Amino acid sequence: MVHRAEYLPPTGTSIGSILQGGYNHQLSREWQNPRQLTKNMFIFPLFMSDIDDEETEMVHLPKMKRFGVNKIVKYVDGLVKKGLRAVILFGVIKDEDKDEVGTKADDPEGPVIKTIKLLRENFPDLFIMCDVCLCEYTSHGHCGVLLEDGSLNREQSTLRLGKVAVNYAKAGANCVAPSDMVDGRVKDIKLGLINENLAHKCLLMSYSAKFSGGLYGPFRDTVGSQPSHGDRRSYQLPTGGAGLARRALKRDIEEGTDAIIVKPSTFYLDVLKDAAEICKDYPICAYHVSGEYAMLHAAAEKGVVDLKAIAFESHYGLLRAGATLIISYFTPDFLDWLDQ
Repeated sequence: MVHRAEYLPPTGTSIGSILQGGYNHQLSREWQNPRQLTKNMFIFPLFMSDIDDEETEMVHLPKMKRFGVNKIVKYVDGLVKKGLRAVILFGVIKDEDKDEVGTKADDPEGPVIKTIKLLRENFPDLFIMCDVCLCEYTSHGHCGVLLEDGSLNREQSTLRLGKVAVNYAKAGANCVAPSDMVDGRVKDIKLGLINENLAHKCLLMSYSAKFSGGLYGPFRDTVGSQPSHGDRRSYQLPTGGAGLARRALKRDIEEGTDAIIVKPSTFYLDVLKDAAEICKDYPICAYHVSGEYAMLHAAAEKGVVDLKAIAFESHYGLLRAGATLIISYFTPDFLDWLDQ
């Protein structure tokens, strides 16, 4: 006969303190994640050049390239076969083709619109997003149209951004994503889509909480969007501005966004958590930006971390904070890793 006392835990140990059996196995460890990383939550940035045959490796973005339209289909085909579901397009043009209002942003013969049509023809099920901004196309490198004093002309900027977004949607984009942070641009873009009878088939995903800071360097080197004067701190959110971020999230919801983006991600998990509460009925995307990606690669190259392990750790951090989508340069890696 077994006495009940034999089943009692050792003195000072409660039954509820024994946790390790719940994550002793690799599978049971995965079960502890409230949500799993899946391929369909990844969005891959593509840098499209106005040089049709270009295929250039990026110095500060390991494993990333800038492509011309003649090179992109083969590259994307390999990723689609691995499970790629969504891309976001950024255009890169020569400095001599830039002007004060970013005319080339929505040029029918420019890299973004040509790529939209090419990808739509070759990959009809691929979700095509377009970053909507003017900084890659303006001679001054700022995200909108400027007044004489060098500050943003809000009205002219939002009208121009709205036109660019509408032209991307007309070309076949599934989603337009304004990253400029100019006040009121979501409303003007939404109205433009409505007026052109496109709002019912083009998702508007706003960079609602985009912060200024030091994590964009590799991206700006890649697309050539460094400001020629000043900086973007007057329209991108200040690093400590969590309250401003909450107000911006609420504003963009009121102006008609269909989804939101928090950028950068790792250093702003509190903002991502706020977004998950404020925008609980919306898709929430974290942008794991170029500086975050480059830092993890640099740490791995120094032997400080294992690249795969730290990539999973950082991206699960985004899920825990509330992200349901992730724009990530690690997307091709995850397409392989999630099959292993």
